[in-house]
Amino acid sequence: MGLFQKLKIGGQVTPEIDWEMTPDLSFGTFESWGGREHVRSNIGRTDRVYYFFVDNWEDKPKLCLMERGVKHAEIVAEIKAPDELVQACVEKQGTSSLFEKSYAIDAPIKEWLIENILTAEDSSKVIPITKEIVVEDMGEDLTPLAESEFTGEVVTLPVEESFLQNSDAPEYMKKWNFFEAEHNAGGGFGNHFADIGDGLTVVDQKTNLMWQRTGLDITSIRTMIRNIEKLNKEGFAGHHDWRMPSMEEAMSIMDPHQNAKGIYLQPCFSKEQPFIFVAAKRKPGGYWFVDYKQGRAFWSSGTIPGGFARLCRSL
Repeated sequence: MGLFQKLKIGGQVTPEIDWEMTPDLSFGTFESWGGREHVRSNIGRTDRVYYFFVDNWEDKPKLCLMERGVKHAEIVAEIKAPDELVQACVEKQGTSSLFEKSYAIDAPIKEWLIENILTAEDSSKVIPITKEIVVEDMGEDLTPLAESEFTGEVVTLPVEESFLQNSDAPEYMKKWNFFEAEHNAGGGFGNHFADIGDGLTVVDQKTNLMWQRTGLDITSIRTMIRNIEKLNKEGFAGHHDWRMPSMEEAMSIMDPHQNAKGIYLQPCFSKEQPFIFVAAKRKPGGYWFVDYKQGRAFWSSGTIPGGFARLCRSL
């Protein structure tokens, strides 16, 4: 690899620049699980890839450097290229959709980058983007479990894996009075959450279930099963019996009101797992998910696009 494929950003040097990568190609490579372009991961090129593109989302277009990976996209630097060069690239695009304002660079921009940025010792035209660290608001402090009094009826929900047809969903929601935006918008299970004190878990005293406050990142169902096995081997929060929730268990924590984080959950749960796998398969095929972003249950393939997980365990 020649030096022209490297780029200095502040005090660091990037891995090689991927001249073939474009905003359009990045979707198939990093987001379309099982898609044809995702085969690039087999040759070790999708951990982190760097490429240039033109950002035309604001009033004035700009040339940027993108760091891309699976479920990861971060603009790491703005390149101070001549305005007329960047504008000319935008004008070549013609009329574009409102949702397509990130463009691949053209040949003149590539030539300018090689001559003025990638082979030059002066890096003053490379402006690093400072990343702001945002700590998620996990809501008001819950009452400690030792001090929390629950006087209602404890409800024992099914834990077994189920096989559900599309027509079964409305019955499930109404039977337990779960909130579901389409099938039972007036429902509400009425949880009673208490704090364990470890910062990792909460207990719903109504169901005697312990829940992860966060969860596991998006992946295929097969990889998720392996990740759960690994988590149990390590003993997350001191326990070794974590599992995917049943459909009923996952729906039981759906809150009727969308919180400030944009999800139908109590604020004590993270927004970073917007839809999760559940222990329910669809007849005749597919997997069921619970979507806390949209307030609903839905089915899809188990590998495209995959799913997150929020695990539970019985007390």
